[in-house]
Amino acid sequence: MIERLGGLWGHLQGLPVFWLLLTLGVFQLATMIARRSGGFPLANPVGMSILALVLLLHFTGTPYERYWAGAQWLHLVLAPATVALAVPLYLQRARILRFAKPLLLTLVLGSLLAIFSAVAIGWALGASEGSLLALAPKSATAPVAMGIVEKLGGIVSLTAALVILTGVTGAMLGLWLLDRLGVKDPAVRGFALGLASHGIGTARAFQESEETGAFAGLGMGLNALMTSVLVPVLYGLV
Repeated sequence: MIERLGGLWGHLQGLPVFWLLLTLGVFQLATMIARRSGGFPLANPVGMSILALVLLLHFTGTPYERYWAGAQWLHLVLAPATVALAVPLYLQRARILRFAKPLLLTLVLGSLLAIFSAVAIGWALGASEGSLLALAPKSATAPVAMGIVEKLGGIVSLTAALVILTGVTGAMLGLWLLDRLGVKDPAVRGFALGLASHGIGTARAFQESEETGAFAGLGMGLNALMTSVLVPVLYGLV
């Protein structure tokens, strides 16, 4: 029986579509657990899915390249999904224009704080120059952060891991922390979450409301632009 199961597993993991379906299934299960948790902050579907898949690949000895051969099809919908964020942003255009000045001020201060706090913690812990550079854009979306670090000669793989960790952490704890601080306005909650934890935080914001998600998408996009300007400038000054 065990030999049959082993043979079946060996056959299945060789099929690219298996990893696509498995990823979708794991995420669906994680979503169900999150809903039944009653809003427990750590029960985030993305975080639980990443952990489950990493453990599965580790204990089955499956190379990441084999997994990616099937799961990469999910990556193809990322660009259309990002572009689709323009729809809720358009619906909130009147309020965005009304709050343009405080949003821009928050953007500048938030981007600077995200950069300086990460680099300061890394420096205090004795991180190398390459690691500090990888830390700097961790609150920007992955393609932007990795592009910045690659151009400046940092550790791109470390940046990718830090960006994911930042997004998952923000999605898990961001709204919970805002609740504890008494922040109720959906626009403020969304913008803060998108600015601090990019796409994963934006996805979490949409689970709360469309308005929260729209402002999270705005924060994510603007912070990507701001980070791509600030990090090279600050790096050149230092």
